[in-house]
Amino acid sequence: MVQVDIDISRCTGCSHCKDVCPVNVFELRPRAEVPDVVDSAEVAAKFQFRGEKSLAIHGPECIVCEACLFECEGECILITDEEQHVHRSTSKQSV
Repeated sequence: MVQVDIDISRCTGCSHCKDVCPVNVFELRPRAEVPDVVDSAEVAAKFQFRGEKSLAIHGPECIVCEACLFECEGECILITDEEQHVHRSTSKQSV
């Protein structure tokens, strides 16, 4: 089974993962619904105006197309595929 993890402290709420995912793994939720979130200093400084965080609600449905990994502003997504290979997000903005 595929596992999708999000480092919620680095999530900027950009919604790019949700926008590009062909199988609807991600949902944006208001920060108030995500308990005990403490943003990383970088995220807090740059993206404080965004009031949502992305959650991998349907992670096992991931097909490991990696579209979200390339689009993620916060570089906060980690996918572990069925062979236990780890795929990390690297935003096209930092490449």
